[in-house]
Formats: sequence, structure tokens, C-alpha cells
Amino acid sequence: MTDSHSNLSDLRKILEVTRKLAAPFDLDTMLTEVVNASRDVLNADRGTVFLYDEATNELVVRVGTDLDQIRIPADKGIVGESAQTRELINVPDCYADDRFNRAIDKQTGYKSRCMLTIPLIGYEDSLIGVLQILNKNHGVFDDQDEYVAQALAAQAAVVIHRAKITEAIIASERLDREISVARDVQIGTLPKEMPVIDGYEFGGAFEPTDQTGGDLYDFVPMGEKRLFLLMGDATGHGIGPALSATQVRAMLRVALRLDSGLDDAFVHINDQLCDDLPDDRFVTGFFGVLDGNTNTVDFHSGGQGPIMHYHAAADAFDWHPATTFPLGYMPQTNVAAPLRAEMDPGDVLGLISDGIYEYENESGEQFGQQRVAEIVSNCADLGAQEMVNEILRAVRSFGGLAPQADDITIVLAKRTQN
Repeated sequence: MTDSHSNLSDLRKILEVTRKLAAPFDLDTMLTEVVNASRDVLNADRGTVFLYDEATNELVVRVGTDLDQIRIPADKGIVGESAQTRELINVPDCYADDRFNRAIDKQTGYKSRCMLTIPLIGYEDSLIGVLQILNKNHGVFDDQDEYVAQALAAQAAVVIHRAKITEAIIASERLDREISVARDVQIGTLPKEMPVIDGYEFGGAFEPTDQTGGDLYDFVPMGEKRLFLLMGDATGHGIGPALSATQVRAMLRVALRLDSGLDDAFVHINDQLCDDLPDDRFVTGFFGVLDGNTNTVDFHSGGQGPIMHYHAAADAFDWHPATTFPLGYMPQTNVAAPLRAEMDPGDVLGLISDGIYEYENESGEQFGQQRVAEIVSNCADLGAQEMVNEILRAVRSFGGLAPQADDITIVLAKRTQN
């Protein structure tokens, strides 16, 4: 396991990579950025990205250091094995490994000494390609390099997937096609199913105002009975805020891959957004860790509020305001200690966007906190997802013919009675 100083150093490097890769590059430029960033972070001599061609079942070198296009069967060599097994392969001595294909070295005149080969896995477990890093400048690749390389590969897969989709959008002649693709990307980043933690139930919903929206939520497992809860809202509506929301999710997952704690993840992502976002843009965000062993939720809430805590035994509510400024609003130096919610049997923690609280009916009246409280209290015996569905049904009924004016996101975590 890496020490804290090393992890934070790696986190800063990879967040910088995330920032660079957030730019709207074409695919070839994006691939070059991935290769250069990988070489820099891992202190290596060369790098190559192989893209998977599903039609021919081949891995194709589209961008590589001093390499022209090369096509390799997707089940051959070390690259093929990594693609097939979906596992990282660390080769300390290439010429001592029977799987190593010497043909490329012979063709290019380059001498491969050691290499890391990492599969690039996109949305819904799709194979995007393989990232290969060659010849560490000092020694061979170690466990820490493997750890960092996997975080890099996860981020690279997302941006390459995004760049490939962008190419498809550019080629499309119709605006509705562009929006449809963007919606597919955003919806693809939402949880496919609710997490499973003994003693808890979870429910979630996301309904954008337009075909894409600036809200997000995510569940990230952190070991046995621990779960990271993310919920946020980027200012505005449409494709731009959707990209900001996706960026927050991607940076959080990179941070957690590097064992970053709650405070470090919040501070570093906030500071990165300060550099990236225009002055009039920010992201409200709830960052929380649910621990099923202690039945607590520790959290920071950057501009996101109120955070609802329903106490089942007393049939009462706590409404926690935001604990600090929105993400990207200003750099954080000394973030306050996180708040803690004690989850007793039957308690419900609610992360609900202002698209619910501020939903207006035809008379301009807002739905408000009290209506949410009444639904949760009256539905205390229901499961978490059933509660979510009841809130959605009630707000639609309340709104009548009035249009939805803001994105809607609901995340509920309920401790069961046992």
C-alpha cells in the first residue's frame, strides 16, 4: 500500500491529466495527450494506445510514440492477452517473456526493455482498447506504477470513449442526433443498479430538464459495508453542465482509486474545478461516506442543501444546510471537519436537488420541504426506491401542466429496521 504523501502526489498529477483531457480535442489529439500524460506520470520512455476494432476483432495502433498504424489480432501477444482478460500485465523483462512479440521492435529498431499493459474499459464494460507504457526511465515498473496506471487507464478510457462519440456527433447532420448521443453518454455514467450493503436500502432517480442535464449522482464501493455517496448539480442546463457533472464523477473515481480520503477528495476536486470552470460556473456537491459498520454518514456539502435526515423513531427531521461553498467557487485551504449523521433503524438520508424543492405549479407555488417531509413520514414503511417513486409522483401531480424548470435528482439511503 502506498503512503499518504505518495498518494496525494499521484492524485495531483492525475487530476492535472483529467483537466487537460477535459478539453474538446479530436480523437487523434486526445490519444496523443493520453500517451504523453502516461509517459509523464509514469516516468516512461514511450507509450502506445491500441484501439479495438470490433468489426475485424483487431487492436489498431492509431497513435503511438514513433509508430505508424499497426494492426494486431485482438487475441495475440501481451496486448491481446490484456484485452481478453481485462487485466493489467506488468512485464519486467520483455525479451525473457515468451508472450512478447518482437516483430514491432524489429520493424522500428526500438528495444523494449520493460512494459505495462492496461486494458481500456469503457461504459457498460465495453473494450475501448489497450494502453501500453514502455521502458521506465529508472528500473522497472513497480506496484505503485501499476496502481497509478490503472487510474490513468480508467480516465483515458472515459475520454477516448467521449472523443469517439464526439467524432460521431460531428459526423451527424441533425441536432437531435447530437443531443441523443450526449444523453446516452450521460445516462451511461449513472449507476445501473442500486448498491448492496447489509442493513441498508438505496433509491435514486435523475430526470433532466432537457435531454441532458447538469445533475449527477453516484455510488462508489469502498470496501466491506462502506460506500461513497456523490450527488451534485452543475449550474445551467444542457450539454455544457452535463460535461461538468461527468468531470466531477470521473475525478472522484480517480481520487478514490488512489485511496484518497473524504477531505482530500473534496479539496482537490474543488481546487481543480476552480482552475477549470469559468468564473460564473460552479458545481454544488454532496460528498459523503456511509459506514455500515458504525451506521454513520460523514459528509461535506459544497453548496448542496438542504440535506434531509429523517429520524424514524421520533418521526422528526433534521435539515442540514450546506457546509461550505460550492465546488469551483473558491480554493479550499482548511476545510472544516465533516458533519456526521447517525443512522438509527428506519432512518433515511435524503440527497434531493432543488429541482424538487423549487418545482412550481401553475400558480407559481413551490413544492417545498414540507411536502417532501410529509411523503417520507407517510411512506416510512416503504423501501428506499419506493419512496423515491412516491416523491416523483407527488411532484408531477403538484406541478400539473406547469413545465419542469430544473433538473431533478433524488438519492435516498435508508437503514432497515433489522
